[in-house]
Amino acid sequence: MNKPIFHSACPHDCPSTCALEIELGQDGQIDRVRGAIENSYTNGVICSKVARYSERIHHPDRLTQPLRRKGGKQSGDFEQISWESALDETADRLLKEEQRYGSEAIWPYFFAGTMGLVMRDGIDRLRHAKRYSGEHKTICTTPSFNGFIAGTGKLAGVDPREMADSDQVIIWGTNAASTQVNVMSHVLKGRQQRGARLVVVDTYNNATAKQADLFVCVRPGTDGALACGIMHVLFRDGYANWEYLTQYTDDPEGLEQHLKSRTPEWASTICGVDVATIEKLSHMIGSTPRTYFRLGYGFARQRNGAFNMHAVASIAAVTGSWLNRGGGAFHNNGDIYHWDKTLIEGLDVCDSDIRVLDQSRIGAILTGDIQDIGDGPPVTALFIQNTNPMSVAPDQNKVHEGFFRDDLFICVHEQFMTETAMVADIVLPATMFLEHDDVYQGGGHQHIILGPKIIDPPEGCRSNHEVICELAHRLGAKHQGFHMSARELIDQTLQDSGWGSLEQLEGSRWIDCQPAFEEAHYVGGFAHKDKKYHFSPDWAELEPQGFGPKDSVIPKYPDHVAVIEESTADMPFRLVTAPARHYLNSSFNETPTSIRREKQPTVMVHPEDLSAIGVHNGDEVRIGNSRGELTIAVEQFEGVQKGVVIVESIWPNRAFKEGKGINVLTGADPIAPTGGAAFHDNRIWIRPL
Repeated sequence: MNKPIFHSACPHDCPSTCALEIELGQDGQIDRVRGAIENSYTNGVICSKVARYSERIHHPDRLTQPLRRKGGKQSGDFEQISWESALDETADRLLKEEQRYGSEAIWPYFFAGTMGLVMRDGIDRLRHAKRYSGEHKTICTTPSFNGFIAGTGKLAGVDPREMADSDQVIIWGTNAASTQVNVMSHVLKGRQQRGARLVVVDTYNNATAKQADLFVCVRPGTDGALACGIMHVLFRDGYANWEYLTQYTDDPEGLEQHLKSRTPEWASTICGVDVATIEKLSHMIGSTPRTYFRLGYGFARQRNGAFNMHAVASIAAVTGSWLNRGGGAFHNNGDIYHWDKTLIEGLDVCDSDIRVLDQSRIGAILTGDIQDIGDGPPVTALFIQNTNPMSVAPDQNKVHEGFFRDDLFICVHEQFMTETAMVADIVLPATMFLEHDDVYQGGGHQHIILGPKIIDPPEGCRSNHEVICELAHRLGAKHQGFHMSARELIDQTLQDSGWGSLEQLEGSRWIDCQPAFEEAHYVGGFAHKDKKYHFSPDWAELEPQGFGPKDSVIPKYPDHVAVIEESTADMPFRLVTAPARHYLNSSFNETPTSIRREKQPTVMVHPEDLSAIGVHNGDEVRIGNSRGELTIAVEQFEGVQKGVVIVESIWPNRAFKEGKGINVLTGADPIAPTGGAAFHDNRIWIRPL
């Protein structure tokens, strides 16, 4: 007997946003999850962790009843309570804090545990209706988005499916084989059909690099130097497309003059890539008009990441590869969807005078840093959805100090008892994506995808939208969106945004929103007012200003901006906290297969560095810096430059001996020009036990 097949979209924090086919068993539970073969981007390919989603959605440890904490914040002692009591107590405490300190004392805190527009962003409707503190979402994408937009004027690029039409794909700053598997499927088409080359630029020899025709191993935070060395060669050796440069860019003569001193030799001393490789890669780019730059989120995790992204994206403008099918650059397609999210986010009741707090700075904010909270009240209440800051936020020692405050009320709406839920006063059980209705956009492609409710949730679980509306009622928050179902919000938002109706989307399952070739390749000019690609951008135009470091170093042209956390005699190693294959941030670290395949936290260290430290493969070592320290096992690894170490994945803090995870070592100091967190840009020491 054929099993019923349903369609949905992966909800997790990944640009691939895969279109899914869901197969139900006779018991009505999820049996198989696979990629939708008819979707032209997903093309039947999904990652292994999502293919095993039945492990997660039917996990025996899912939260199914509201909980109230009985003991202290580190006690882990909870009791079951009713939904009515949980919501009443939460609303009562939020009202008391509002009366005591004003509305800005309450901080609704969320991110991308789901990428569904309704379930993720509805918390902003409550925020705006109640005038709670705002959130500047800096923990993931801000620097890389800024860098791309600085050049093009818009967060959009070449159709990702054109990687199959390319003669050379350069994957720079992302381990796509582990984190965006569809990228590799389109690259494979190009290799099979056109003999296309794959070049990978990254900080270590990861799963993507192992598939490359050329792998370029670069020191963390030095991509801008490498890009400048490449562009120097392109101008020097006649590969610069002056016809394109004259028509489409703002100051090519100034750029050429600036780059005269940015030789491959200069670049090599900074990025650690030998001169011959820089010359070779430059000639490969210059002689291949159909070169496609697939730029990843590694740029977002460097203190100079915005400038590095801009520098690398500028290479395509120097060669004019933008004019060729299978050429140009891509990072994210966020600007092609032109959403009107007034109803979902309550934008019609947003008060611009309410303070906005930096998401990445949650530790500093909760510990009362005046530079972050300004002249407003302390944050005395958190309402958290879709994120796990007790594991994933930088500068974890300060984050934990803030969360452990006795006067801080915390309500967490979650699917599992995460480390953030463990310190909450009230824990509310949440639905998963197949248990509610939502709609999704692909950052890494061009589709709007419907994610309908397919199965009933465990009794006791409620969706983000339901909880937001219930709290709004108790808090006296007024907005039309609180009286609409998720389906009604989806339908109206689609119509308001010019994408038809929910009924139409249900019929088609997804909408291909890809702009025409001329628009995606900026044939009619780039998105700045002057229609030019900006080699010399006005970084002050990027919003919101005021969240970057004070006295930021701002380069006039693409360059290596030396603001990274360089190694020192006391801390001689550069630490990169790269994503894992089987975890996604802190999601999937509760499923048995993912845990088994990841095995244990390790620090990957070059053999010569191991020898110098006096430790062997498998030994435990102590690693640390001025922010904190922890114990971890060593993994000998040759695929990295000496002096650089890699710790993959975000393991829960409890996976480490002292209950302190890798983010005790990562800094929360803001990134220029508008904020961000440098998870791949930290210096550490390593000591034998």
